[in-house]
Amino acid sequence: MDISIKGKRLDVGDALRSHVEDHLGSAVTKYFSKAHDANVTISREAHFFRADISVHPLRGVLVQGRSNADDAYAAFDSALEHIAKQLRRYKRRLNDKNKGRGQEESIPAQQYTLAPEKGEEELPEEGQPAIIAELPTEIATLSVSEAVMRMDLADVPALMFRNRAHGGLNVVYRRPDGNIGWIDPANTANA
Repeated sequence: MDISIKGKRLDVGDALRSHVEDHLGSAVTKYFSKAHDANVTISREAHFFRADISVHPLRGVLVQGRSNADDAYAAFDSALEHIAKQLRRYKRRLNDKNKGRGQEESIPAQQYTLAPEKGEEELPEEGQPAIIAELPTEIATLSVSEAVMRMDLADVPALMFRNRAHGGLNVVYRRPDGNIGWIDPANTANA
């Protein structure tokens, strides 16, 4: 597994770099022996340190954790605890639900990118937020529970996926009340 360690507004010394590589490597390989890569960013913000960890244990899966503490080691260790907990849960769910299943399908999201119509103004009106283009990504074919698990692992507010049950595009999202919402649009064009 490739581990990238960066520091923002601080120099990551050899001792901290060694601590991160040893602990992160052992925590990830405990659950996923063939993990792809991990990125660790440790930054100094005012009077505390912040550690951000992103791990790709499998193709198309991203697990993220972050923490703040008074020193860099404590911030990293706390974020790593979150990562290890998420990896343990994900591995348990994979073992429980996916026995006998093959690899999931995924479709490039660029197939669903909407281009602005001719004559449509691309600049936002004054005071309106700009629409920012994201990197190309794959839309995975998942069950609803697998999509919720991926959303939790990646620590994102919403996730688009192709529903394994009927092949349509769906979205799961975290509601303001803390519950999970699920959008399964009905195809009324064929009705």
